Amino acid sequence: MEEIGLRWLLGQGVSLVALALCLVAFASKRDDRLFVLLLFANVAFAAQFALFESWVAAGISALIVLRIALVRRYPRHRVLMLAMLAATLVVAALTWSGPRDIPALAAGLLGTWGMFMLRGIAMRAALAVAALCWVISNLLAGSIGGTIAESLIFLTNVITMLRLRRDAHLRYIHG
Repeated sequence: MEEIGLRWLLGQGVSLVALALCLVAFASKRDDRLFVLLLFANVAFAAQFALFESWVAAGISALIVLRIALVRRYPRHRVLMLAMLAATLVVAALTWSGPRDIPALAAGLLGTWGMFMLRGIAMRAALAVAALCWVISNLLAGSIGGTIAESLIFLTNVITMLRLRRDAHLRYIHG
């Protein structure tokens, strides 16, 4: 029981580190800093999920580090997207433990497709749905910081979509 308690505490600690990294990342006005911080946040998410023995989520979170680096350098690259989708499926197949892994798999697939192939409001909508899947995955794993972080990511995406829609509407009205 002591080991489970320590593992749980470490998992919560790492999840709070991931939360802090996400908050600092999304507060940044510089894209390069945003992406670097998100890389580190996903390393923390992977470690957190490993500590909670949520292996599919841990593996997919680790893949997201690579996905962020690739999509930043090669946007809309269909072959790389397909390779990342395949890697996500392989990680899930190798570490699958049951239905509780479905939200992490859905988040990984949807996030990969959205980041590579979509832009603007459509990309943010896909990432918002992926964030909801991560919220569920974090809840199932028992992660407090991860649940808060992904909830904030969801809200940030929704607010940004509304702002983009408003800006497009104002541009249309004011020509």
